Amino acid sequence: MRFPNQRLAQLFCLLENETLPQDELARRLAVSTRTVRADITALNTLLACHGAQFILSRGTGYQLRVTDPGRFGELQSQHQAPLRIPRTSADRVNYLLVRFLTSAFSLKLEDLADEWFISRATLQGDMVEVRDVLARYNLSIEARPRHGMKLFGDETAVRACLTDLLWQISQQDSSSPLIQEEALNSGVLAALEPTLQNCLEQFAIRMTDESVDFLRFYCAVAVRRISEGYPIASFHADNVDEPVRQAASTMSHLLGQLSGKALSDAEENWLQVHFAARRIQDADPCAISADDDEALVSYILRYINSHYNYDLTRDQQLHADLLTHIKTMITRVRYQIHIPNPLLQNIKQHYPLAWDMTLAAVASWGKHTPYTISENEVGFLVLHIGVGLERHYNIGWQRNPQVLLVCDTGNSTVRMIQAQLVRKYPQIEVTRIISLRDYEQLDTIAEDFVISTARLVEKDKPVATMSPFPSDYQVEQIGKLVLVDRTRPWMLERFFDARYFRIIDKPVSQQALFTSLCQQLEREGIVGPDFLPSVAEREAIVSTMLGDGIALPHSLGLLAHKTVVYTVLAPQGIAWGDETAKVIFLLAISKEEYEEAMAIYDLFVTFLREQRMPLLKDCQNFDEFKAVAVSCLSTEQS
Repeated sequence: MRFPNQRLAQLFCLLENETLPQDELARRLAVSTRTVRADITALNTLLACHGAQFILSRGTGYQLRVTDPGRFGELQSQHQAPLRIPRTSADRVNYLLVRFLTSAFSLKLEDLADEWFISRATLQGDMVEVRDVLARYNLSIEARPRHGMKLFGDETAVRACLTDLLWQISQQDSSSPLIQEEALNSGVLAALEPTLQNCLEQFAIRMTDESVDFLRFYCAVAVRRISEGYPIASFHADNVDEPVRQAASTMSHLLGQLSGKALSDAEENWLQVHFAARRIQDADPCAISADDDEALVSYILRYINSHYNYDLTRDQQLHADLLTHIKTMITRVRYQIHIPNPLLQNIKQHYPLAWDMTLAAVASWGKHTPYTISENEVGFLVLHIGVGLERHYNIGWQRNPQVLLVCDTGNSTVRMIQAQLVRKYPQIEVTRIISLRDYEQLDTIAEDFVISTARLVEKDKPVATMSPFPSDYQVEQIGKLVLVDRTRPWMLERFFDARYFRIIDKPVSQQALFTSLCQQLEREGIVGPDFLPSVAEREAIVSTMLGDGIALPHSLGLLAHKTVVYTVLAPQGIAWGDETAKVIFLLAISKEEYEEAMAIYDLFVTFLREQRMPLLKDCQNFDEFKAVAVSCLSTEQS
């Protein structure tokens, strides 16, 4: 059975052997839940004649129900080659990249348009992204009249680009025709796998599974390029130890057999670098003597201490972990070898504190070195820094429930009730203990809820009754009040204000927006004159786009005198690098409130996860925005 598009095929594969809810399917496919439901309907239409349907079971998700095992068995036994005609813009970009990276001759868009049954104008639009991708590797496409377009650039860059592309495609669809038929020589990937594993075991070289897989793709790309007459002209590797040399020599003999040509010394030296760049180092920190490695570790830890007030300089375990990782990282950045980081987006969203600290430190260090450290590499460093922060600091700040205890019995009973509350729910903070008479005289209650030994009339906060020896039911009722998320709603109240809310319905540049917002904050004494340049510098390093049209611009370091979130809604959109931002939160965070303000990021991640950007951007005033935000939190909690 052929699927109309790749997403339907992926959805079928996800649900064929696993039951998944629509929220999880939407996350994996990077679409809305509405799209998931539409795709399920389309799949069920296709499967109707094959004796199967996907049924939604409440509480568990979509699962495959086979009504005719015979017909469905026939469907599963069929194996048809995937379509070799790209249907979406993303597919076309990948196909175009592979064609340019592997073709020995000039290509004409007219010929490709005829082959793929689309217009030349459509391909011209796709070529914009193709050129952007190639430019990241210092590759370019030159067009000659009546001849077509041809790729130009260094051979190592061509291989790096093609390897990165194929590895990324393999994470989505390992059976893609781009991998199996278009880009690589037939059977090479399968032939490399056992030999590469044996080689690593023979010379005691440790790598992660992802690194081994990535190296296998590079070797397959090298075989294709060498067999077609595109060797690396000259290259010499420095500071490579003996196990790496031997492993590279062993693999070079295999690559020579697969390509039908003997590998040059330059090829073998470049292969040594790939082994060294992905190797997991087991050396003790005292045995690592490279000045660059030690200098970068010390610089990062000192920068975090001086700019963010977190002292990790005496954490020997963190120092050792960073030194071990950075030794191979320096090799990669020196030779411009890219390794993927499939967890990058999750790292950004779940380690925002460590991400900003590490990115700022690396960017500052990079001003004094010739190296450029990619986002993927920074992400790996962030994991080490994040673990160090968790070891020494309470960075997962939460607002604990504040409780008013009303009790008319003796002091011993009060202490007993307090002890039971702390034992059952240690996060509770009993702020006041008053008598029933004092409670009746109160007009308002500042605490989150009230616990009383006697029945009370509720005022503006919930009341839970608890006897000195509480029943399971009473403990359960108190638990319902304790476990309510109060951190993010409290953030809305504390750090969001109508004075720092703006709707922009006309075109404006990113820099003009920063200037306007920062000037207002500076006039009101919230930030100083150094805040605006720092926001622009931070944006220039890596885009602050969180995703789905939500951007979080902020400064490098903690430069605000008071923590404020400036909310900007731009229904028409503001150009934000290669993307468009429609909901912008400018963060001005002070040193005094930094740990509390970190919970703000969780609020933004909730907006992203619940796909509330369309509702947020259409709000007409601050009250509407706040109502949508509160409803988003309520929906997630329920």
